[in-house]
Amino acid sequence: MAAELLACDWGTTNLRAWTLDGEGAVIAQRDFPLGVSRLASGEAARRFEAEVRPALGAHALPAILCGMIGSNIGWTTAAYVDCPAGLADLAGRLTVAAEGVRIVPGLRCDGIAGAPDVMRGEETQILGWLAQHPERRTGRHLVCHPGTHAKWVLIEDGRIIRFVTAMTGELFAVLGEHSLLKSDAPADDDAAFDEGVAAAGAGDALAARLFSARARVVGGQAEAASTPSYLSGLLIGAEVAAVPVLLGAAPSQVALLGDPALCTRYARAISRTGVEAEIFDGEAAAIAGLWALYAG
Repeated sequence: MAAELLACDWGTTNLRAWTLDGEGAVIAQRDFPLGVSRLASGEAARRFEAEVRPALGAHALPAILCGMIGSNIGWTTAAYVDCPAGLADLAGRLTVAAEGVRIVPGLRCDGIAGAPDVMRGEETQILGWLAQHPERRTGRHLVCHPGTHAKWVLIEDGRIIRFVTAMTGELFAVLGEHSLLKSDAPADDDAAFDEGVAAAGAGDALAARLFSARARVVGGQAEAASTPSYLSGLLIGAEVAAVPVLLGAAPSQVALLGDPALCTRYARAISRTGVEAEIFDGEAAAIAGLWALYAG
């Protein structure tokens, strides 16, 4: 089938683009090092037309874009839509960036500390996950999107009710590079990871629990090379223990959506809480979400 749509997930560091046929199936795909953090003001529109469209033979196709390209450092700001929100709410609020180019808005909800919580890009994957199977659009679901800023999302009858962001990935990077816990060792020690998850307890008093990552080494109970894995387990363990409580959720199952390797880590930690975790392909969900928003 001929291409009908140019769909793009345009984030802070990278742009991933697909051409889709009339049923939403992928015809072609390309990645570009054109993350919004690398672009000067006003550069996104020019490089989209000069590089992205020609690379995919998509000169005349309508385009739909999600991610940080709709932020205040992107092409143009696609205003946040307030939760609760579903597919129709976001499809009705697509922002026109140029002729034939629309940007998906982000989502906003009441946060846990008086300030709002926001997401931009993850909402498209979540809506795609819902669109992939009709039975997901009924009932209550808890979806976790691991990442630098992990999102935990409560869904009821196909609508995103609220969510909580956890800066777990960023905290791991900062501590591992700029604190007493810094290390060049890989975080691939499963036993140390599990030890960290156990040390996280209920996720409370995290600042105090973090010191155990150093104390176990200087106290002679562990090798320094195990610290990154232990730290990863402690941070993820604290997140999976505490954040569902903040959402008022007591799930029997969590859907993990995103990078497979990171989702596997989260699944390992979640399983220790007695909750089942299932991993889903984040890229496939993003494509399904962009198509569903285009189709309306």
